Amino acid sequence: MKQFTPELRTHHGIELIVSDGGSTDRTIEIAQSYDVWLVKNDEGRKQTISIGRNEGAKVARGSVLVFLNGDTVVPEIDRFFEKVVQEIGRPGVCAVTCKVRVYPEEESLADVLFHGFYNWFFYMMNRVGMAMGRGECHVITRDAFDAVNGYSGEIAAGEDYDMFRRLSRVGEVRFLRDVTVHESPRRYRKYGYLYVTSSWFLNFLSVFFLGRSILDQWKPVR
Repeated sequence: MKQFTPELRTHHGIELIVSDGGSTDRTIEIAQSYDVWLVKNDEGRKQTISIGRNEGAKVARGSVLVFLNGDTVVPEIDRFFEKVVQEIGRPGVCAVTCKVRVYPEEESLADVLFHGFYNWFFYMMNRVGMAMGRGECHVITRDAFDAVNGYSGEIAAGEDYDMFRRLSRVGEVRFLRDVTVHESPRRYRKYGYLYVTSSWFLNFLSVFFLGRSILDQWKPVR
């Protein structure tokens, strides 16, 4: 949240919302120390990523929704907002996504190769009309979000693919090759790339053919 300085938020008209699905770490405590809208899961029921994002979107007042994971860091953040606003403002464009890499200070050769391939693959899929984007960064117009009724709350994994597939029916999805966000590598360090890739692929197939994910929960990694 520190990356969203008061100056940045004022300049770009950013409304910062933290949607917490029931964390047991210091997320709520830290969020309360910043000037943010805090959406808490007071019901105690299990939330998917999709439900958490939908709950956050309910209180948002802007015409463009930017969904970032809690560990996502945006380098050149001023340029990021200038670029995505420019792209999503083009006629017919309903959503924007971008490249993902791990934090530079923790990046290994395996990280470079893995994310390099996936960034290229997602770019090519969008080029041929099969809209895809990693969950670390989704930028969606409010009109398009409402038109597809938001994220599918029943899908625990693969919700990003499901969302972009439905969005492609109401407008164009653009993958920005010159914009990058960074994520923590802790999931890859704990489970390894083979397991993570297999999980992604199996959930993709399940969402594509069955409309639901194999997993009933995307487990957080601390």
